Amino acid sequence: MKKRLYQSNAASYFREHSSIFLFIIVLFLMGVIFGAIVVNSMSFTQKEDLFYYLSQFFGQVSDGKTAGNLDLFLQSFYHNSKFIGLIWVLGISIIGLPIILILLFVKGMVVGFTVGFLVSQMGWKGFTLAFVSILPQNVIIIPVFIIMAAFSVIFSMRMIKRQFIKKFAEPILPFFKGYIFAFIAAVLFLSAASGIEAYLSPWLMKTIIGTADL
Repeated sequence: MKKRLYQSNAASYFREHSSIFLFIIVLFLMGVIFGAIVVNSMSFTQKEDLFYYLSQFFGQVSDGKTAGNLDLFLQSFYHNSKFIGLIWVLGISIIGLPIILILLFVKGMVVGFTVGFLVSQMGWKGFTLAFVSILPQNVIIIPVFIIMAAFSVIFSMRMIKRQFIKKFAEPILPFFKGYIFAFIAAVLFLSAASGIEAYLSPWLMKTIIGTADL
């Protein structure tokens, strides 16, 4: 009975704020598209310089000279948790709303640039490499970032209404408890994504680089 009630509450919450979630998704996709466009606007020399460093990295992966799995896990977990933590804190502050949107756009731009650069320089090999090195962990990371950004925007808007609209007397504490729970859940999902990035992705990359002569 409780489980059904929670599911009903969650469904009504997403329906109520569906426009915000849609806006966040579109904003992220715009970032991805913009990142891909930036790749095309780079000069030939800039692409060659960047691809040189990328080739060196591929060589290190192929030779097994990259950081250990545990180090990769800790680096990934720290980076992603710091990003989510910043979004969470900005959601509490009234002035943090535009910064949340900028951060999400930049995150999308990084993903779009990375995939776009690999594809533009290496064609289908680059697409395959992007598929095995970027997609596995981002299947978890991107939805977590999008959902957490939406929660932060919603919470920030509630804070703004409470501060500036006198008639808005809805208690904030129940929403804050849910906001804390959302952050804890996001961190748990990110730890799983970091595990994939540290243990699965390097193995897939090494396999692809070894077989595709990158």
